[in-house]
Formats: sequence, C-alpha cells, structure tokens
Amino acid sequence: MKNIILTLFFILFFQTAAMALESSIRFVQVTDTHFNTKNEYSVTVLKNTVKDINRLKDISFVVFTGDNLNSPKADDLDDFIKIINGLKAPYYLVIGNHDVFKSGELSKIQYNDIVRNNNFFWFYRKWNYVFKKKGYTFIVVDGAKEVIPGSAGYYRADTLEWLDKQLVKNKKHPVIIMQHYPIVDAPEFSSSRLKTHRTYQPEKYLDILDKHNNVLAVISGHFHVNSEMMRNGVYHICTPTLLSNPPVYKIVDIVSKNGLSPLVYTQLKQVEIEE
Repeated sequence: MKNIILTLFFILFFQTAAMALESSIRFVQVTDTHFNTKNEYSVTVLKNTVKDINRLKDISFVVFTGDNLNSPKADDLDDFIKIINGLKAPYYLVIGNHDVFKSGELSKIQYNDIVRNNNFFWFYRKWNYVFKKKGYTFIVVDGAKEVIPGSAGYYRADTLEWLDKQLVKNKKHPVIIMQHYPIVDAPEFSSSRLKTHRTYQPEKYLDILDKHNNVLAVISGHFHVNSEMMRNGVYHICTPTLLSNPPVYKIVDIVSKNGLSPLVYTQLKQVEIEE
C-alpha cells in the first residue's frame, strides 16, 4: 500500500512539474530587418543574427514582425527566406509597409507563395493567422496596405472582426498578439514622425482589446525604438530595428507560476557580428 501511495505521489509530482513547465515559454522577436541582397551590411547582420539565435537555449520559435525587406522585391525575399531557414527554431512572419506592393513585384499573395516555396512547413494562406504553443495562443494580425503603400498602419474592419472572433474563440487561453504596427504611441518616438507612422484609427482596435481579458501582450515593431508600456492590463511592446547600432533583437519570456497570471519579461540582445 505504501509503495502504491509513493508511486501516485511521484506521478502527481511529475505531472505538476510538467504543467509548470508548459506554462512558461521563451521566444525571440526580430523586427525591421530591412533586408536588401545588395546591401552587404544587412546581409551580414541577418546571417549573424541567425547564428546568434541558434546559440540560445530553450527558444520555442522566432517571429519576424514586419519590414523584413527594405523594398518589395521577389529576389530579396527569396534570399531572406533562405537565410532564416538556417534557424534551428521554427519561425513565423508578419508583413509591414516595406514588404508588399500589389502593383510591383510583391503582392501579399506573391509574398506568401515565395515563403511557401522556400519553407515546406509554411502552411498559412493569409497574413492573419493563429498558432499555439505550450498553452498560449499567438495571433498574427496584418495591418499592411498593398494597394497604396504607406508608413501608416491600417487594420481593416474585417481584420478587426476576425481578431474579435479569435479572442472569443480562445477566451480560456492567454493570448499574445504579434503585428508590425503599434496601436499605442511610443513616448520614445518623435512626435513629427508619429504624424506619418501612427496607425489609422487605433481606437477601434483598442476597443476590441478592452472587451476581452485574455490578451497578455501586443508585440510590434515599425517605430524603430524600444518602448514598453501597460494599458488596461495589456503589455504593449515595441522593439527597435535589427539594423540599430549595434544590431539588436528581443528575447521574450512568459512565465506563470503557482497558477498565477502569466508575467511577461523582455530583454534586448545585441547581435555578435563575426567577421
């Protein structure tokens, strides 16, 4: 009888430990790489970033949050994907204002086709999509304009409706939203550039977030600054361009212990450039 009790104790202990482990996740955000095959520096930085991330431990995935390219060129995207295919962790993509132009080389459909042709594991057909890891739901939200590109983000009504439905659908799960365009102003960003880079009617997006209590964080790029602030219980994280001096990306840890609400921790990581 004593042996049975001990066995049950160890089973429960390891199950609890496994649940605690599943409640924590670490991932990397890289943003605004502005990759250009003809720009040797941008190529060097991206290759070294892949090497640098591969040296990290316990990374669940990497997300590139838009402006992956400096201009919407098919050859640049092809080379960009081939370089980041060297990552040991799976990666996810967001598109930004520098990535697509329907009348040029890259529409959103063409962009997706190139990614899928270079990545056997890319299953997404649209740029609004959802994936799940370790009990967390990650929602990628597209605010890029492809017909009349510009530096201001625009989250369409159908996109916001889709987001609302996803938050309802995943109401029992903590949600992290990843996108290119911030929906709160960063104090570190100059007021003059806010006039051209601010998201169009962000209050409509914020109204949706205020309806739900399962969103932990909104992670974005675009402003090229490091800014983090809390609004109505949601952590708004903005990360500098990879081409900062020195080049940086962000490591994000989400940790939940003893059944408490998950906490978000971030750190900027400088890329080690190997000559």
